[in-house]
Amino acid sequence: MIECIYGSFTLLLRFVIFSLIGGSDYKLIYRHYATLYFVFCVDSSESELGILDLIQVFVETLDKCFENVCELDMIFHVDKVHHILDEIVMGGMVLETSMTEIVMRIEEQQKVEKHEAGISSAPGRAMNAVKNIDLSQIKDMKFPDVQLPAFKNFKL
Repeated sequence: MIECIYGSFTLLLRFVIFSLIGGSDYKLIYRHYATLYFVFCVDSSESELGILDLIQVFVETLDKCFENVCELDMIFHVDKVHHILDEIVMGGMVLETSMTEIVMRIEEQQKVEKHEAGISSAPGRAMNAVKNIDLSQIKDMKFPDVQLPAFKNFKL
């Protein structure tokens, strides 16, 4: 069983390297954590230890943001995973490796998203408020007489 998995993984790596990526100018560096594999495709000039350290920062940040990250977190929160990765790497350049800075930026983004969700849900809250009005209170209210302007060319 282990040989079969290793063999299929090796075939997959060869396929990705030679068919999709373009050959020997690139290399795949991966790290295995529990049930997750993290694979980075980099130039052949990149340091393998540096990329392994980068994967470590990425995984620890995911673990801190998701509290024991698992496959389901990666699937159902792919936008958050991409945002975390964008805080670390953008355009092929490493931007940040400090986990505290990355987590702080992610928390700021979550605050903005919550605020925007509050603004976008305002019409829904207004509709709920109208639905919950007690009509018996309105029936007993006295409204002033309002004179509407006469429209000369208005026909019903």
